[in-house]
Amino acid sequence: MSDLKPALELRHVARSFSEGERRLDIFLDASIDVHAGEIVALVGQSGSGKSSLLHIAGLLEAPTTGEVYVAGQNCTKLDDNARTRIRRIGIGFVYQFHHLLPEFSALENVMMPQLIAGTGKAAAEIRAKDLLVRFGLGARLDHRPAQLSGGEQQRVAISRALANRPQLLLADEPTGNLDPKTADFVHGEFLRVVTEEGVGALVATHNIELARRMTRLVRLEDGRLLPE
Repeated sequence: MSDLKPALELRHVARSFSEGERRLDIFLDASIDVHAGEIVALVGQSGSGKSSLLHIAGLLEAPTTGEVYVAGQNCTKLDDNARTRIRRIGIGFVYQFHHLLPEFSALENVMMPQLIAGTGKAAAEIRAKDLLVRFGLGARLDHRPAQLSGGEQQRVAISRALANRPQLLLADEPTGNLDPKTADFVHGEFLRVVTEEGVGALVATHNIELARRMTRLVRLEDGRLLPE
C-alpha cells in the first residue's frame, strides 16, 4: 500500500443505544483501514449494523466509543461545522435510493455539490460531463431524473458522489434497488470509475457475488468486522 494515510480508519468503534434500563449494542469493536484505490465490500445480515457503521464512517453519527480518521485526520471530536466541511469535500455518499433533485438535469445534479463547495461553474460543468460520459450517460446530460431509468439515475448519483474528488466513498446497497442485469452493469461501472479515480470505497451490500468482485470483503458479525 501507499505511504499515504488510509482514506478511512476506524479504531475500536462501538455503537450502543439505551432502551430504558436496557442497552442495545449495534456493534462492539469495529476496526478497519480503507486505502486509496481499493473497494472494500461490507457484508452482514440485515440488522447487523452496516448502515450505522457507514453513517459513523461518514461523520453523520458519532460512535459511542472509538475513533474515526478520514485521510489521517481524527474526526471523532470535531464540532458539527468541521465535520460538515470534511463531508462536503472529502466524503462521497451513494445510497440505494438515489435522492436526485427532480427539478434539475443529470448534469446539474452532478454540478450541484461542486458549486456548493465553491467550484466555478465552468469547471463544475467540465467535471460533471466527464463523469457522466464515463458512466455512459453522455446522451442524457439534459434529462431530468423522471426521464431516466433506475440504473441511469443511480449512475448519476454515483457521479454526483465522485464530483468533488473525495478521498472516501461510502455506498449503502448502491445497486439493491435495481434488477439483476442493471445492477451488474452499474456495479461494473462503479468499480471501474472508483478505481480509476483512486478513491477509497466502503460498500455495504447483500450481494455476495458482487462483493467478491471488490478488492476485499469484510463481514460485520457479532459486533465486529471480520475479514473473509
